[in-house]
Amino acid sequence: METFRVQVTDSQLADLHARLRNTRWPDRETVSDWSQGIPLGYMRELVDYWLNRYDWRAREARLNSLPQFRATISGLGIHFYHVRSAHPQAVPLVLTHGWPGSVVEFLNVIGPLTAPELHGGDSADAFHVICPSLPGYGFSDKPIEPGIGIERIAALWDELMVQVGYPAYLAQGGDWGAAVTTQIAVQNLGHCRGIHLNFPIVSPPAAAIANPTPADKIAFAARKRHAAHETGYSTQQSTRPQTLAYGLVDSPVAQCAWIVEKFHGWTDCDGHPENAVSRDELLDNVMLYWLSGSGASSARLYWESFRTALGAGLPPVSLPTAVSLFARELAQPPREWVEQRYTRLTYWNALAKGGHFAALEQPAVFVEELRNAFRPLRSNSF
Repeated sequence: METFRVQVTDSQLADLHARLRNTRWPDRETVSDWSQGIPLGYMRELVDYWLNRYDWRAREARLNSLPQFRATISGLGIHFYHVRSAHPQAVPLVLTHGWPGSVVEFLNVIGPLTAPELHGGDSADAFHVICPSLPGYGFSDKPIEPGIGIERIAALWDELMVQVGYPAYLAQGGDWGAAVTTQIAVQNLGHCRGIHLNFPIVSPPAAAIANPTPADKIAFAARKRHAAHETGYSTQQSTRPQTLAYGLVDSPVAQCAWIVEKFHGWTDCDGHPENAVSRDELLDNVMLYWLSGSGASSARLYWESFRTALGAGLPPVSLPTAVSLFARELAQPPREWVEQRYTRLTYWNALAKGGHFAALEQPAVFVEELRNAFRPLRSNSF
C-alpha cells in the first residue's frame, strides 16, 4: 500500500489544450432541445470554459486535499481515498461510484461523514470513509484480462477493507456502485454488516406484472421511458466497448460529451446539468476519464457485467439494507419490489429532490440519509 497524489504533467495539459483547440466540430442539431444529444451551442460553451478558464491546478489541489492511496488487491492496483475520523466510535464505510461518475462524486460528503460535528451533525454518527476508484476507472489499474465484473469487484472491495484494517464495515453505492454493493451483500463474506443504496437493483414481482397497482404503473412507466430514451450508451458499452473507445480516448470533446449528456438526463436539473452540478465539478469528473484514458476500460464493465451478474436472475439479499430513493432517480421501484429482493429492508425513504448522482447533487441530504440509515447498525460488532 502506497500513498498517492494526483500529479498531472504540464505536457499532459498542453496536449489536452491542443486537442480542444483543434476540435473538428459537427453540424448543429436540428432541434431546439437535448433530444438528439448534447447541443452544439452548450458543448462549445463548455469547451471554451475548459480551455480558457477551468483551473486544473486548483482542481488538482482539491483532489489532493484528502488522503489517497493505492493498494494491490489480488494483482490489481486500486486507487482510493481513505479518511479516518477522529472519533473512536466511528464505523468504516466504503462508498462506491458508478459510470459516468468517479470518486469526485464523494468529495463533498467525506468531511461531513468523518467529522459530523463540524457540519451540523453529531459525532456519534461519524464514519471512517473509504472511496475506491473502480478497476478501469480513474487512477485504478485497467484490467488486462476478462473477468473483472461486479462479482469480482465486490470480492476485491471486501479484501481491500480487511487489508486497510476494517474486518467489519458498512457499504454504500449508486449506479455500478449499487451493483457492487449489492454483490458484497450477496457474497456475504462475513465482514460487511449492512448496505445502503440509492439505486436498488430489482425486477418487478409477478403480481405487479399481472395486476399492477398505481405505484407499479408509475414504476413501469419510468422503466419504459428509460428503455426508450436512455439506454443507447449501455447497449454500445455492453456489446462493443472497444470500438467506442477510439473516439473517447482520442478526443477530449467526445469523452466530455459522452459523459455530460448523462448529467443532463439523469440529474434533477430542470433542463440544464449545471443546475444540479457545478461546471467545475462536471469537468473534474471528465478529467478523471480523460487523464487516465479510461474510455475503453470504464465502458468494459458493461461488457463484463451485463453478460454475467446482471444477465441471469437477481439473487436475494439477506444482509440489512437501507434504501434512499431520490426523486429523479432513473428507476422508481415501489417499496414492495425492493423488499422482494432485499429481504431485510431496515430503512426506506423517498426524497423530494435529487437524481442519479445523489452525493454530488444533494450532499447534505445524502449525508443525513446515511446517518439515519446506518444508525441502528452501529452496535453490530464494530
